[in-house]
Amino acid sequence: MGEIKKLRVRLTFPQELIKEPVLFRMAKKYDVMPNIRRARVTDTFGEMILELEGVEENLNEGINSLRQQGVVVELIEGDIIE
Repeated sequence: MGEIKKLRVRLTFPQELIKEPVLFRMAKKYDVMPNIRRARVTDTFGEMILELEGVEENLNEGINSLRQQGVVVELIEGDIIE
């Protein structure tokens, strides 16, 4: 098993995904632990700042799955937090 990494990301959700458990599914499927630092959600807009922790390959696969569903994923503060 690889080294555990942490990434800080901003997720922006399209309106049609705001009420879907997108983050939960990604965390469970790819064994990634999300730590929500800030969230702003309305009926038409969703944004979260969070830390994702997991093996690098799982983090990459989880982020790619979010992007494929239409979530905008941006890395913030460089890309890795120690």
